[in-house]
Amino acid sequence: MKKRLLVDLSSLKNIYSGLGQIALSYGNYFKENYKSDSFPYDLTLLVPSKYFGEFGNEVHYISSSNILRKNKLLPFPKYEVWHSIHQLSRFKPMNRDVKYILTIHDLNFLYEKTANSRRKRFKKIQNKVDRANEIVCISHFTKKEVESNLNLKGKECKVIYNRVPLINNDLAVKPGFQIFEPFFFTLGVINPKKNFHVLLDLMKLMPDRHLYITGVQADIKQNSYANLIKRRIEQEKIRNVTLRGPVTHEEKVWMYQNCQAFLFPSLLEGFGLPVIEAMQFGKPVFTSEETSLKEIGGEFAYFWKNFNPIEMKQLIEDNLDKFYQNNTLIEKEKEYAQIFSYEQHFNEYDKLYRAV
Repeated sequence: MKKRLLVDLSSLKNIYSGLGQIALSYGNYFKENYKSDSFPYDLTLLVPSKYFGEFGNEVHYISSSNILRKNKLLPFPKYEVWHSIHQLSRFKPMNRDVKYILTIHDLNFLYEKTANSRRKRFKKIQNKVDRANEIVCISHFTKKEVESNLNLKGKECKVIYNRVPLINNDLAVKPGFQIFEPFFFTLGVINPKKNFHVLLDLMKLMPDRHLYITGVQADIKQNSYANLIKRRIEQEKIRNVTLRGPVTHEEKVWMYQNCQAFLFPSLLEGFGLPVIEAMQFGKPVFTSEETSLKEIGGEFAYFWKNFNPIEMKQLIEDNLDKFYQNNTLIEKEKEYAQIFSYEQHFNEYDKLYRAV
């Protein structure tokens, strides 16, 4: 009898978040590649009920939006293997016989939460680590963080880089809002750890270019960080910065295709998926060197040493034209981006699913 595997894709509930996009990539991969007759495990996806059937008929579905199940009042069927694709899920196997694979993206809570909140979050993730049979980190930086801050009790921590879908040949649709060219582009959840506000002073020094910041929570009235950016844009009359909510996938592809450069000043990343997405399009990436970004950007990203706007501008001006004059560099950057492909990522997890 084949083992039964559950993969937790409950983060699809926030489809425009980074974790939502990762869950979507898992679902799409299984839709394209999983065949129950040729795999040694029966696959069930834990998804919001509106995604039932979305990833084909070869897989089974179980609802993550069931109120009773969310509150642990409705037990799960028995599975032999359970994979949590990130550490923040509210779901985990209660039966100790279930082999539990835990993927950890980051320990950002150590840096952005209050002391009381840090203690609570630490306890939750330590409990998951204690329960896990296999621990996977999405970068060597995250692995180092995990090994330094959590008690692994002798368990090995593997590294499997995030899978970044190849999107450079996808359909591109120009956004409906006004586009001023030439322009820079950035995206992400609009919160303080993304550090987007440092780009405002930079853009004051570059009036001949426009910057588009797009992301989840930009339009939420209670988002104090988004409100701070909007207020500064208005009060300081920064005419060449636009903050908007998330664009569609097709619009994102167009923005990558047509931007002059991708800017990413983030302070806390377990991986840094947009950096690799931008590189697929042969675009220069200017990023912070914080957390995992130095590792993921590798030799092809340009790293700001600090957030002094004059120095940030200088790095861009010193390298922007040189980048586009070097076709060999552009092609090597594109090749580098393809390292983080479907095949390598899911082959590693398939080995793990088969082995546990």
